[in-house]
Amino acid sequence: MPPYEPTAYPPFAVTVDLVVLTVRRHALSALIVRRGEAPFQGRWALPGGFVREEEDLTEAAARELAEETGLHAHGPVEEDAPAHAAHLEQLATYGDPKRDPRMRVVSVAHLVLAPDLPAPRPGGDVGGARWAPVATLVGPADEDGEQPPLAFDHRRILADGVERARSKIEYSSLATAFCPPEFTVGELRRVYEAVWGVALDPRNFHRKVTGTPGFLLPTGGTTTRQGGRPAQLFQAGGATILNPPMLRPEV
Repeated sequence: MPPYEPTAYPPFAVTVDLVVLTVRRHALSALIVRRGEAPFQGRWALPGGFVREEEDLTEAAARELAEETGLHAHGPVEEDAPAHAAHLEQLATYGDPKRDPRMRVVSVAHLVLAPDLPAPRPGGDVGGARWAPVATLVGPADEDGEQPPLAFDHRRILADGVERARSKIEYSSLATAFCPPEFTVGELRRVYEAVWGVALDPRNFHRKVTGTPGFLLPTGGTTTRQGGRPAQLFQAGGATILNPPMLRPEV
């Protein structure tokens, strides 16, 4: 076998970009940060950064999430993460040679889902951080035919992350990642409505989610935080795959 010569291959860097989604004010929202450094200084972007030499990809994603937003990911990345920690999973890899003007950079994007959260805490080289409705970032162009500008190829990455979330809550229990530890069926329905962008029939939805084995477990408690009569509280069950699935309505 001929010897391996590293200098025969071009060097490149690896980054992680984070598609952080939550439901705020009944709308699917994404976390964006204002870049404090070149390139694209002052432009909005997805949070993320370069992978350190000693890190694996998931560790880098969890670190960037904490550094730039103050959010923490569920273990095993962070075994002592708080109860309201976010769901973290790898999304896709992006390697267009011209995606970063500095050098050849390959990005491994991660999808992060979390319950309704307050304004994030910016840190590191971030000039600001905020939640923005997904529809304003990846939706149709405005009357002037313009899209909100995101740095690099982050609009494409965000769109891919949103579609992953929309499709995955059809066949998995991932929608509960947008909910607090205890929630009502009505609150879960509003998650589906926000992520899919459709209105769902309350009675049909209640019948489906409570009739799907392992999806929801009653806690024995009730709440009046939605007003009206007390509503039964549930928590996520042990099922990871829904059978039958919650099919997305055609629009």
